This record gives sequence, structure tokens and C-alpha cells, in this order.
Amino acid sequence: MSAQSEGGAQARTLITAIRERRAVLAEDGFASDRDNTDPAANLALLARIGAARLVVPAEYGGLWDGTERGGWGSVIRAVREVSAGDGPTGQNWLSTVLVARELFGPDGSLPKPTRAELARRILDDGLRLVSSVAETGVAGRTTARHVEGGVVLRGTKSFNTNSGGPGMALVRCVGEGEQTEHHQVLVDLEHPQVRLHGDWDNMGQRGTRSQTVTYQDVFVPDGWHQPVGGQFSPVFLGAAMLLHSALMQGIGEGALDALIQHTRTMKRGSLPQFASPAEDPLILRRIGALSSRLAASRALLHSAADQLESPQAGEDMDAAVIDCFRAKVAAVDASLEAAAGIHEITGARSTSNTHRYDRYWRNARTFASHDPIDAKNVYIGGYELGNRLPQLSTIIRF
Repeated sequence: MSAQSEGGAQARTLITAIRERRAVLAEDGFASDRDNTDPAANLALLARIGAARLVVPAEYGGLWDGTERGGWGSVIRAVREVSAGDGPTGQNWLSTVLVARELFGPDGSLPKPTRAELARRILDDGLRLVSSVAETGVAGRTTARHVEGGVVLRGTKSFNTNSGGPGMALVRCVGEGEQTEHHQVLVDLEHPQVRLHGDWDNMGQRGTRSQTVTYQDVFVPDGWHQPVGGQFSPVFLGAAMLLHSALMQGIGEGALDALIQHTRTMKRGSLPQFASPAEDPLILRRIGALSSRLAASRALLHSAADQLESPQAGEDMDAAVIDCFRAKVAAVDASLEAAAGIHEITGARSTSNTHRYDRYWRNARTFASHDPIDAKNVYIGGYELGNRLPQLSTIIRF
């Protein structure tokens, strides 16, 4: 067996291992949502089974070939399986995925010893990574001032998913003074000059701990920061859309899992003439419709991921990215419908907080608000009429 075939087989084994632990992930997700805490047990479980090998290059002990387009099919499927167990855990793990792909990708300039140490900590210690980018609602920009032996980081970031436990943030900033180039700086969240505000208290995705973080003149040595371009590539943009899609798709599939499991415990149908849900055509019809819609969005998600990873001759990159947008629209719609349908199908008793089934809708609705689906449909419609994407700077800004 070739090294590539062996790596693919190991990736499939990891995805199966995650799928087999959906129920365990859901149980810890239930407790995390109830207590408004970090899903540390779930993330430790993923670390133990080696899920992070999917985002670490093979030269450092992982399964990724290190290319920009390689490995996305496996990663997208893994995020979907994690999120089907628990949405916040999926978003936290997705954060590690995105940051790792930036750090280890072909455009990164971190020295090899830094990469090797990061890979060791990710694989052996379960290091969690945070994308510290957003500055909405804060005063001023985050800056890096060059000093002897490194840089000094100063500023506040308003949205920091996965910051609820020990980890490292990849902070996007600009050079201070005349050096206005974009930078990425790696900062340990346990550094004494890093302030975690603990202000994340949203209705859904509670376990993401997407709190505000302030960097109070943190010294970061050379080797742990790098210059970076002002925009992502079309491939990375498409992959980010698919990761968001996989998260939403997973939440919807988790909602359907919960719906089916609960329905099997019901003692009667929704109509009095039917003795059980299995005999009630209304229940069967609703579950069948949700299952079909989720299957359709899942198929589009996987197809777009495989297309992104394995381009065809003469590929239209805009068309590939548009399929990633379509996948997100489909996943959001299907997930929201599945999450909202639980109580309609199972009845009033399922609204008890002993089940917390509402968390599926709260999680789906919260993440779906991250960036408007209307905007994605505008890009799709524009492509249909003009066969081109707008400038990437109008889609994602920094």
C-alpha cells in the first residue's frame, strides 16, 4: 500500500472512531450547555483518539500532505461527525483545524523547529488553537511592535472561540509605527499578560467560550510570529465555508439523532388512532422529510469538499468556491429545520430541561447568525448572472 493510500485509510479510521463516539460527545455537550462551561472532556477525548493527526503534516507525525488543497475531504467529514455529537465542541475543534492549516500550510514562514514543537504539542499534549482575529466593538487595532529578539503585542480581540481551556492564540495584527504589515503572533493563553474577559454568554454555542481577550504588552520571541498577506486565497475561503457548513450540517444531524432516539421512547403517536409513532404517518412523514433534506445537504457538502481537494483539468476556481457557498446555504437551511422540528414532532413533554433538546436550535441559530446566508445567496446569484465571484476583499475583510 502506498503512503498516500495508507494515510487515507488511517483518516477514514479516525472519522469512524469519531462517529462511534457521537453519544459520548452529546452527553458532555449536554452538561457543558447546562452549566455554561468549556467542553473540556470532549476535546480531551478527541485528542486521545488522535483526531488532530488530520491537520498535522505527515513530516511531523500527522496525516496531511501539507499542500494547500490536500486533506480537506477528511477534515470536513471529521468536523461534521464531531458537530453531530456536540455543536460547540465542533466549533472549538474547527478553530484548531483552521489555525493549524494556516500555521503548517505552504504559505507559512515559521521556522521548522517552531513547527515541530507545535506539532508535538498538538499531537501529544492536545494543544488547542484559537483564531484571534475579530476586532468588532473594540477600540483601536491590535499591534505588534518590533523589539530586540521579538515583538510586543498589544490590543484586544472581541471573539476568541476555543479559549476556554489551555491553548495558544494565533493573533492577527499590524505592525506598529511605520511598519504596517500584517502579522500573525502565537501567544500562550496562560501568559500572565493575557486577560481573558469571561464575557461569552450567548444563547447557543455556549461551550465555545468565544470571549474577549486582551493582550497587555505581551513579548513574543522571534520564531513565534510571522508576516502574512492581507487576504486569504480562494481555496482557503472555500475551505472555511465548508468547515462552517460541516458544523451546521453536524448540528442538524445531531438534532435528527436526538429526535429519532426520543421518538422511539414515545408510547403513542401524534394522532389518537395510532398506538405508536412507528404507526403514525404524520411522524413518519416528518422524520423522512428531515432525513432526506439532511442527506441532500450532506451530499453537496462532501462533493464540494472533494472537488476542492482534487481539482479537475480546466477547473473554474470561482465555480468551486460557489459550490462551497451553496453547501453552506443548504446546510444552514437543513440544520435549522431539523433543530426546530424536534418539539413539533415529539410533543410538549420533550420540552423538559431534562432533555435540553432546545440546545440544537439555539446552537444552530447562533452559529447561523455568524455571517448572513442572504449574503451567500447574493454571491451565488451574482455568479449565476455574471459567472464570477466578487473581489475576495469584499467577502472577508481584516
